[in-house]
Amino acid sequence: MDTAPASDRPDDQRQHHRPPYDEVQASPEFGELRTAHRSFAFPLTIAFVSWYLLYVLLSNYAGGFMGTKLVGNINVALVFGLAQFLTTFLIAWWYSRHAAAKLDPRAEAIKARLGDDA
Repeated sequence: MDTAPASDRPDDQRQHHRPPYDEVQASPEFGELRTAHRSFAFPLTIAFVSWYLLYVLLSNYAGGFMGTKLVGNINVALVFGLAQFLTTFLIAWWYSRHAAAKLDPRAEAIKARLGDDA
């Protein structure tokens, strides 16, 4: 009886099978899921970071514009700052809807297939 660990056995003595997660990752369904996530998340992340950097740059270099009073003591900077919070919550809500409609059904199908193969 061979008592050597599997990693010490010659290749011809090891069982050659791929773990389930490797098979899932290589599947076209997983590729579609990854594409659906990335095509939503990456552009939105770039847009939000750009929006945030615009706020920071305007705050640093356009003090006169950001200090412009709109109503009473409310100025452009305050509106931009509050808009940052608003867009954060809006993006979270939008992503939640996107995930529920596009990502979760695909992930559940992959999970169900993985459960059937086990």
